[in-house]
Amino acid sequence: MPLKFELCPGRMIGGSNPCFIIAEIGQNHQGDIEIAKKMIKMAKDCGADCAKFQKSELEYKFNKRALERPYTSKQSWGKTYGEHKRHLEFSHEQYRELQKYAKEVGIFFTASGMDEMAVEFLHELDVPFFKVGSGDTNNFPYLETTAKKGRPMVVSSGMQSMETMRRVYQTVKKHNQNFCILQCTSAYPLEAEDVNLRVIAEYQKEFPDIPIGYSGHESGVHISVAAVALGAKVIERHVTLDKSWKGSDHEASLEPSELTELVNAIRLVERSLGTGIKQMLPCEKPCHDKLGKSVVAKVAIPKGTVLGMDMLGVKVGEPKGVPPEDIFQLVGKSVTEDVEEDESITPDVVDSYGKKIKCRVK
Repeated sequence: MPLKFELCPGRMIGGSNPCFIIAEIGQNHQGDIEIAKKMIKMAKDCGADCAKFQKSELEYKFNKRALERPYTSKQSWGKTYGEHKRHLEFSHEQYRELQKYAKEVGIFFTASGMDEMAVEFLHELDVPFFKVGSGDTNNFPYLETTAKKGRPMVVSSGMQSMETMRRVYQTVKKHNQNFCILQCTSAYPLEAEDVNLRVIAEYQKEFPDIPIGYSGHESGVHISVAAVALGAKVIERHVTLDKSWKGSDHEASLEPSELTELVNAIRLVERSLGTGIKQMLPCEKPCHDKLGKSVVAKVAIPKGTVLGMDMLGVKVGEPKGVPPEDIFQLVGKSVTEDVEEDESITPDVVDSYGKKIKCRVK
């Protein structure tokens, strides 16, 4: 059984707990705090567990040349990449305002710390857990500093190898027991051929004492639902209010109707997973009563006769008799009463046979 831990106050993940669904708002708020609030409310209304943003301290995440380079993309909010990023970056005070709003709405609030100074701020903000974006997964000084703070961690694994992920696991585990790893492919939008859901099973084998999840950038909801069926305990998907808006993430994001569909589908799949114990269930009894077959007499069998296979057949019988899987157990046993041709052979007429059909009681 995978490790269970409290990711947010009162909310466990792992084991048989419900999948934790993160609505990744990221920077799809267009730099507008009112849009950001609408997205937080949307995430809550759609059934997500957490609204997540991306926090950067730009001078610590980028060097000067990266910030000064021209940015002429149609997605740009400024002439340089620095101007573009500054337009999309909320201040510390705005983050506090958003956190307060999320609390009022009733949804967990956190952010990816995109550099060590951003992590320091989020720690001060008292977020319930740290999200490590794929761009920092192989940043081992960052991982160590973040893990030492003691908050639960959710670590994406886009652009990484299994060898690197083993190092990530060992680095974080040394300082922090409460973390999970998400399978992720860093492409926007992501084609189905590049999703590689089978990595979930490989992570489960490599890291059996932590929950494994999935962060998706594909179109639609089906692949993310499949990830839950494969055992993902955390699902993260980008969300938007409108896919046509400016910004490279919108196309790979879910609109409100899709997020609602995803949440509902995940909860349905969770209900369908069951216990793994295969046995007849109470819901199957009507079908069994109507169509379940029994052992019947091919010929008239007098009292005291020792049964042989040539005397026995299988039909839908009334009343219910010995189940077909036990037909070979009847051979060599004697009947304690006369059995007419084509009649059901019931357990009470066979010497030393007393098996009864069982079904699970909820």
